[in-house]
This record gives sequence, structure tokens and C-alpha cells, in this order.
Amino acid sequence: MSTSKDKKDQEDNQKDNTESPIVTNSQVTDEQLINWIKSRRSIGNLTIPAPTENQIKVAIDCAVTAPDHKKLQPWRFIITQGNARHELGRAFLAAAEAQEGETLSEKARQKTYNMPLRAPVIITVVTHMQAHKKVPPFEQMLSAGAAVQNLILALKAQGFSTVWRTGLLCNEPAVKDYFNVGPDDYVTAFVYTGSSPCDMPTRKPIDIEPLVHFE
Repeated sequence: MSTSKDKKDQEDNQKDNTESPIVTNSQVTDEQLINWIKSRRSIGNLTIPAPTENQIKVAIDCAVTAPDHKKLQPWRFIITQGNARHELGRAFLAAAEAQEGETLSEKARQKTYNMPLRAPVIITVVTHMQAHKKVPPFEQMLSAGAAVQNLILALKAQGFSTVWRTGLLCNEPAVKDYFNVGPDDYVTAFVYTGSSPCDMPTRKPIDIEPLVHFE
């Protein structure tokens, strides 16, 4: 049961984490916004404070503005936190055991089980494909990916760090069953989120010239 102190701490955390270059400046230049987006980095081993339920909903509200041909909403979001992370760890372990069988060492078993404990909150994004003659499955998958990027940026705007994980287990039957994902759908992202005591590493510039062709 939450105490008044817990509620106050949660409110203080929310106030601290809502500050960002996006919301604290009344006018943000194009260059500032572009540089802010370019500063996004994947950060592992996250800790508290974590986003509140309201902050997670704000981020998902941004996620669902992703390009979505025919407005099919081909994505769903599952939030895992607290003790539920151990249940997810058991699903990961079941998936790994199904892959490796008797060859899975005790060390590997423990590492797999502890995977969801690397962050206080995990937002899993799964597809929810719709049959539509004008929207093939690959478009709906791309829409889910765009939703993940929006989600990550919205969490960053609220002061949180993230890492987008998938891995070899993400679409194994035990994991898909855990999230109630059908055979024609996919787990597209485990967005681990929380806070990091580390300084944000500087991104090495990427030369885009070999990647771009104007006609």
C-alpha cells in the first residue's frame, strides 16, 4: 500500500524527470530540436526513478502518432514493472530452455532469468496485424517500429533513458505466449526505461554521404 511519503516521492520524481530541452524552453529552434534528436543514445543497466503511469501514457500517446496507413493501429503496448519482471524472466528462461535444452548452464539460466531486472520498467511493443488489401504486413511492421521510436523520444523528453532490446528469444513461443501474441504477430521491442547515473556518451558523427542518393 502506498504511503503519503511514497506519493510525495513519486510526485517529486515526476517533477524532476519532466524537465527536458523540449518542454522547458518556450521556443525551441529547429537546430536545437534536431540536435536534441541526434543526442538520443541507448543506455543499459537502468535504475529508479522510473516513469510514472501518467508519464508512460504520455509517451504512448506520442507513440501512436506514428505513420499508420488506413489507421489500423497495428501495435499494442504492455508495461512490465515490479514483481511482474520476474514472471517475464521465467518466460525468457522457458524460451531459452526450449532452444538449448540440457545444454543450458546454471550461469546462463540465471543470466536469462535476470534479464528483465536490468531496468525498473519494460514497455513491450507487439504487433497487432490487421487483414487489409491495401496495407501489407510489412507496412504494419514498419508502423510498429515507428511507434517504438516515438515512444523512446517521448520518454527522453520526460527525462528518462532507454534501450531498445529484442534478442533471439523475443519471438520464441514461450515469450509470445506470455504476451498473448498470435502466430502472425511479433514482439518488436522491449523498451527498457528508467534513469541512468552515467553521463550521456557523445555520439560519434556518422557520415551520411555513402547512404544518400539524390536523383
